[in-house]
Amino acid sequence: MFQLKTILAATDFTPRSAAVTRRAAQLACAHRARLVLVHAIETRQTKVQRLRLRKPVDPVARADAEMDKLRASCPELDLSCHILHGKPGKLVPELARDIGADLIVLGLHVVRRVLETVRLTNLERITQHAPCPILIAHNPDVRPYRKVLGAITFAPASAKALEIAAAIAPDGSYHAIHALQLPLSAKLPSSDVMKSAEMTEAELLRQTFMSFKGLPKSLPLPEIVPGGVHEVLQFRVRELQPDLVVIGSHSGRDANTLGNYARDLMRAPPTDMLVAKPD
Repeated sequence: MFQLKTILAATDFTPRSAAVTRRAAQLACAHRARLVLVHAIETRQTKVQRLRLRKPVDPVARADAEMDKLRASCPELDLSCHILHGKPGKLVPELARDIGADLIVLGLHVVRRVLETVRLTNLERITQHAPCPILIAHNPDVRPYRKVLGAITFAPASAKALEIAAAIAPDGSYHAIHALQLPLSAKLPSSDVMKSAEMTEAELLRQTFMSFKGLPKSLPLPEIVPGGVHEVLQFRVRELQPDLVVIGSHSGRDANTLGNYARDLMRAPPTDMLVAKPD
């Protein structure tokens, strides 16, 4: 059973990270967990980054100010901060292992429209190498999660993601969808999708999926919806208005590799998003 004992939150102490530290503190207080902040300073800065930093910034002073704010909201919070020098994509997963983190909370990555098409962002690198689940927090509303939508594949990573969500949002309402991608032959007007071999296989996988331990007790039978993953999820997000979307991180080829769909969704998540790997 998943337990939240240590949370690692990566922050740059700017307004962009405000939701990260506030959400991490909310979860830490609710679970009586230890909260560790980490701020990674890139040792080599680009010309653009140097131009943005018009005056020197004292990271220690920023860290102290941030911790004072968090302690004011939750006086009993077990809180500490690490200021590291190096690449966040390497340092954050390493620190997570060192402290035994159960969850890493991150914010949205800085948009780099050209570079992000040819290489992983720091957010994706951290997720790829993290020893624990990732929560992407950017919603300014940090009340306990109320509506949770799982975009699932009936794979172990999806079951793990929902198990973790059950711990993070114990009082939330749950809905899960599986996007069933069909071959061209099954899309013909004369075809009955509900009687197709693909639908029969998906229903059998769903039956097995529901036997996984740790799934939210309030989880109804996952919905199987014919269509593309992006299309199906966008429709359900508009309809249900979840405040947490849950996915597994794996690709179809390798359980330990970040899948293309997970990468796409992480770059522009519709709301806070939980990404989990299989055990």
